Amino acid sequence: MKIIAIGRNYVAHIEELKNEKPEDPVVFCKPDTAVLKDNAPFYHPDFSKDIHHEVEILLKISKEGKNIEAKFAHKYYEEIGLGIDFTARDLQAKQKTKGLPWEIAKAFNGSAPISDFVPKTDYPDIKNLNFHLLVNGELRQKGNTSLMLYDFDTIIAYISRFFTLKKGDIIFTGTPAGVSAIKIGDRLEGFIEDKKFLDFEVK
Repeated sequence: MKIIAIGRNYVAHIEELKNEKPEDPVVFCKPDTAVLKDNAPFYHPDFSKDIHHEVEILLKISKEGKNIEAKFAHKYYEEIGLGIDFTARDLQAKQKTKGLPWEIAKAFNGSAPISDFVPKTDYPDIKNLNFHLLVNGELRQKGNTSLMLYDFDTIIAYISRFFTLKKGDIIFTGTPAGVSAIKIGDRLEGFIEDKKFLDFEVK
């Protein structure tokens, strides 16, 4: 199982970080050691003082494919979920300044809490899907998949040009605006529409 993530996929988030709008999807990977399941607590690492939450809709790949055409991409995933792409913003900024890769800021242990997955057919229109994140009961992030620069099918088609997608692979599809730092003691709750998918603490 591999985790492939998309960056800069919501305009408001691009603007809040003062990034350039990408010409193609921005792709990066996380190892399986990044995964946190079953609402396990996230232990704040000591190598960063500025870990940000980024709530995202997840896709779980249901069958192997490569060079998938966008018009067929919907056949390659049957379930969706919710995840957090934790980002060590201070490390990321340092790496960017030097023109270096920033996996240490995105792919560290525990940086990818993921929910259980549900059938995409649970929702009438996954291209118009609301999701949000609460931190200590306060709304921090709110998004809708209709606002994505690159929709699910485009993402799958693009990724599959470079990486063979296999059953069980997980795709993080990008985060909306509202990212901010977390601290020890915070409680994060993530929702798709009105259903809670994530509920865990920072320790």
